Amino acid sequence: VQLVESGGGLVQAGGSLRLSCAASGSTFSISIMGWYRQAPGKQRELVAGITTGGGSTNYADSVKGRFTISRDKTENTMYLQMNRLKPEDTAVYYCYAERGGRFPRHDYWGQGTQVTVSS
Repeated sequence: VQLVESGGGLVQAGGSLRLSCAASGSTFSISIMGWYRQAPGKQRELVAGITTGGGSTNYADSVKGRFTISRDKTENTMYLQMNRLKPEDTAVYYCYAERGGRFPRHDYWGQGTQVTVSS
């Protein structure tokens, strides 16, 4: 499975961005997808996740009500709509996919896309 992110950039506080993650390869084996982020000097943290079967979602408390994760099954693309961005949202955002279920467990990562929110 290959993951390619796009959509990062520089935005002012209060603005919006939409990240995309295009998945290719053996996407039928993926059970969970999500977005993580890592700010300078901090650990990588989960931002949002979505199951590929039922579409259940979960969010970090810090982004609830502002970010929305979604997935287009036909395009094998996952999105993260980020609204009301704050300077503390500045980080490298990584697309994540987990192979699971009846397949051997394996994690896949994208190369990351920079999001910078100016105050």
